[in-house]
Amino acid sequence: MRQDHTIHQQIPRRSFFQQVSTGIQGAALTWLLQQDLYANSKSPAHQATPTFGPHHTARAKSVIHLFMNGGPSQMDLFDPKPLLDKFHGKQHFDQIAGEVEFPEQAGALMRSPFKFARHGESGMWLSDAMPHLATQVDEITLIRSMYTTNLTHEPALYKIQSGSEFTGHPALGAWASYGLGSENKNLPAYVVLDDPLGLPVNGIENWQSGFLPAQHQGTRFRATGSPVLNLKPGYEQPAAVSQLERDLITRLDQIHQRKHAHYHQLEARLSTYALAARMQIAASDALDLSQETAETQKMYGIDQPVTESYGRRCLIALRLVERGVRFVQLFINGQIWDTHSAIATNLKTACQRTDQPVAALLKDLKQRGLLDETLVMWGGEMGRLPIAQLAADKDERKSGRDHNKNALCTWMAGGGVKKGLTWGETDELGFAAVENRISVPDWHTTMLHLLGLNHEELFIPRNGLNERLTGVGNNPRVVEEILA
Repeated sequence: MRQDHTIHQQIPRRSFFQQVSTGIQGAALTWLLQQDLYANSKSPAHQATPTFGPHHTARAKSVIHLFMNGGPSQMDLFDPKPLLDKFHGKQHFDQIAGEVEFPEQAGALMRSPFKFARHGESGMWLSDAMPHLATQVDEITLIRSMYTTNLTHEPALYKIQSGSEFTGHPALGAWASYGLGSENKNLPAYVVLDDPLGLPVNGIENWQSGFLPAQHQGTRFRATGSPVLNLKPGYEQPAAVSQLERDLITRLDQIHQRKHAHYHQLEARLSTYALAARMQIAASDALDLSQETAETQKMYGIDQPVTESYGRRCLIALRLVERGVRFVQLFINGQIWDTHSAIATNLKTACQRTDQPVAALLKDLKQRGLLDETLVMWGGEMGRLPIAQLAADKDERKSGRDHNKNALCTWMAGGGVKKGLTWGETDELGFAAVENRISVPDWHTTMLHLLGLNHEELFIPRNGLNERLTGVGNNPRVVEEILA
């Protein structure tokens, strides 16, 4: 009797899924869900899964990076310069002409429209543009002597985010994920909270994995609505059926992966799908701010239209590190700190959107006992010039400041850094860092050190080189002087 050859014909994997129950495709790789239901579980499933380190005892378990796209003005926020008041209106372009991106718009020296005062027991200088941060200065290390290597936004952004001025390199959070893994297997090691109003300059490249395995790229969480799109199945079925599907899919994927062991992107994709399944409960719980008191939400400014979005994301960032997420980044739409014009109003607007939520984050981390183990970093990709930038009509009332790569201010708090410290100095006009200068690779090296990672030992072989966040041949150093 002739056998029906179709019975023994091998069915392609894709065709198999198309012919089986419609429920299978939506439940991809959720077989581990039953092991890891709650983010605060103390079971082995929730222990760290390091991929490279740590290399030494860490001072910080996690990082919250508050990235201020555009380049906040150091001499209008953190670095008062009395000589700008004295020489306001004096021509200075000839001395810095090669460092001006828009020379046709260059004006004279310009004093700050903001008033400075000392705050806290540390007596740290801060302008009146940041009244809320002024209440938290004794928790931070203010760095006034950092500098970068490019005065154009796109390469400067790549530099601060990845250590290179060129695209295609892994972001800070990707390196942290690659080096340490996650403390919570139900949540990504690296989470991005971008602005609902739009992406920052360079878009999603700010949190790319580059040449690291794809599972280390930043996972975007939405601050409202479903945390991650297409995460939950669009149907319901009995738990037993779902479990059978999960087991079957897992076995099929394991078989498929063994046949394509050389295809590393497949491994990354399967790992991502498995994580997505485990995130179904954990992510929703972390982003559920109804669990927070009305008083806490008000502290972050969630009750006010101007601060609602950034305040919500700051509070979510806290809840994520509370649950073991390794690296959380917050971005602003576009580059609101890029104050080429009307700096008196535009810089104040940027501060109004972020100042109260940032101060609340520091206060809340401290009162929950998390600040000492969480490294908070604030800053942008560059600074601004001490001279005015004028519009075509030369109206001084519309003055702003052009880009400056020679000096920028940033600060760190918690996670092993000193409290109430001001480190480094710029020249008398705020143009360039001159004392205790800190390069971008130095800053990266210090961040990794606080996470327990040695920048030289955190690498991936590529094209005959051991690629690092800090590059090859830069010889950066840990800024020991700012460490607690």
